[in-house]
Amino acid sequence: MSIKVTIWNEYRHEKSHQEVRDVYPEGLHTPIAEYLKSLGMKVKIATLDEPEHGLTDAVLNKTDVLIWWGHMAHHEVKDEIVEKVHKRVLNGMGLIVLHSGHVSKIFKKLMGTTCELKWREMGEKERVWVVEPGHPIADGLNEHFEIPHEEMYGERFDIPAPDTLVFVSWFAGGEVFRSGCCYQRGTGKIFYFRPGHETLPTYYQAEVLRVIGNAVKWAAPTDSAPVKFGHRPEPLEII
Repeated sequence: MSIKVTIWNEYRHEKSHQEVRDVYPEGLHTPIAEYLKSLGMKVKIATLDEPEHGLTDAVLNKTDVLIWWGHMAHHEVKDEIVEKVHKRVLNGMGLIVLHSGHVSKIFKKLMGTTCELKWREMGEKERVWVVEPGHPIADGLNEHFEIPHEEMYGERFDIPAPDTLVFVSWFAGGEVFRSGCCYQRGTGKIFYFRPGHETLPTYYQAEVLRVIGNAVKWAAPTDSAPVKFGHRPEPLEII
């Protein structure tokens, strides 16, 4: 059965900044969507300026994995939409948070921290090291891969210790960063993946797309008994 993916892209930079439009003329979500479709996944696009930010109940209820990219308008995401996404994650929907989505309302709510970090825009080389080579998200990768030009993110990254750390990045300027972090909240799986500055062609790179595709497969819900809370009047055994 095909995994149903919704890619949420703020989709503001591409409309307002020519240098971004030159790199992603149809939106930075497009190369990601095309790659996931090539894997046989069903993909829907949702954006900030749609009614309910494109994340209606009907859309969320049919989404196995939600991919999130935002940057310049985190504050415009309505709290009620964040609450709905949060509830869906706790109930099993996967969530992949990309790049500057680290300070999105939904990621901060799920992490319970500021999720702040150091950053620098110089287009320097990023070397992404696979530190958990047996993890499904690292499937098909060598021990490291390089992104020729990227925005630097550096430690300290104010997040809870990941359940599993899959990638660590080194930058030409000397900083390091926990760039591939796995979590579970409720029955939902969450993966934060660092690369993806809007003015650079990162989402066309084969290794980056491979990671996103692997992450979607990993985060997709599995068949399991529903979680039930509350009063249980009948014991399983005779007391």
